[in-house]
Amino acid sequence: MEATTAERCYIDEEAPDPNSCYLQKFKLYETLSNFYMIGRYKNRKLWRVLKINRLDLSELSILEDTSTYSDFEVQELIKTIHEGNRSTGGLKLVTICYGIVGFIKFLEPYYMVVITERRKIGSICGHTIYAVAKTDMIAVQHSSVLSNLAYSKNEKRYKKLLSTVDLTKDFFFSYSYNVMHSLQKNLCNNGTGQLLYETMFVWNEFLTRGIRNTLKNTLWTVALVYGFFKQEKYTVSGKDFKLTLIARRSRHYAGTRYLKRGVNEKGRVANDVETEQIVFEDVPDGSPFQLSSIVQIRGSIPLFWSQETSRLNIKPDIILSKKDQNYEATRLHFENLVKRYGNPIILLNLIRTREKKPRETILRAEFENAVRFVNKNLTKENRIRLFNLDLQKYSRK
Repeated sequence: MEATTAERCYIDEEAPDPNSCYLQKFKLYETLSNFYMIGRYKNRKLWRVLKINRLDLSELSILEDTSTYSDFEVQELIKTIHEGNRSTGGLKLVTICYGIVGFIKFLEPYYMVVITERRKIGSICGHTIYAVAKTDMIAVQHSSVLSNLAYSKNEKRYKKLLSTVDLTKDFFFSYSYNVMHSLQKNLCNNGTGQLLYETMFVWNEFLTRGIRNTLKNTLWTVALVYGFFKQEKYTVSGKDFKLTLIARRSRHYAGTRYLKRGVNEKGRVANDVETEQIVFEDVPDGSPFQLSSIVQIRGSIPLFWSQETSRLNIKPDIILSKKDQNYEATRLHFENLVKRYGNPIILLNLIRTREKKPRETILRAEFENAVRFVNKNLTKENRIRLFNLDLQKYSRK
């Protein structure tokens, strides 16, 4: 459980505008040899410039201009680049966008995925949260340097597979708020930069790794969280407040139901989801207010187990592996939870207590054994606390 007040939130009147030091709107231009992306700070009429080489097939070549440009200066720069490339077609506007999702290479060219439309879905402590409304995938290298490999069946198949990932469903982001972290973690540790992308809830960590390692910053990219975000206004006893529900799904050991179950060797469990409920008073800007945040997580039982999918059997058998006799993966999972949330770790086990044919009860018994084994090496105050609740039994009542 997490609770705090707005006095600790970094949005007081003397603090800088949270949106002032982030690039939030971009224009992508192209010449035969380069892409030029110019990005603008939201509340300051200043621009930055990024140059991407289109003629180098061997690697992703990106160069950031360290200068900042005024509106007039950036227009003059655009004119100069256009004049310098007039003989090969000049400078053309490709698209207006709202951040880079990442870069990827299959067989030959690199592709750049950008957000071309966004929509506001809420705000937290004055920081706007957006959903992805539309994206575009743009080939980085110019067609003049591409071989037949770029047009092969395999290349087209890989592109089609990537395009099936619909970023407009259940992905959200913020330029100024670390939406991949809980409110309490943001208030206690307002970190920024590269490390945020390497957390378990940023789904485009791999796609952004190349540009982040090259530029040593995250000005041009957005960190996408996959899950659920909903914010509503309510009035109770004459007081207005906002209720926000956030679910963050881990990118580690992710997969669909039945295809991913249990834990992997690194202690990551399938379908690991952190859910946060934030409640705060809806008052005029600058006024003091109270807020609270409650966080809970759910995930697959941290044992090596699986289920075979079958259209004929709606309750496929549970297969329990015996390869982890010392419960090393289970121990790693709980150690990770302690690092993320601290002690004590409280487990609410919802699987059945009785069955005519043992299925879930097999897991239940093994899980209790695993918790007892892990607890042997922990001090009394740090031991895992396990509570069993047969949900089906109580739901009948």
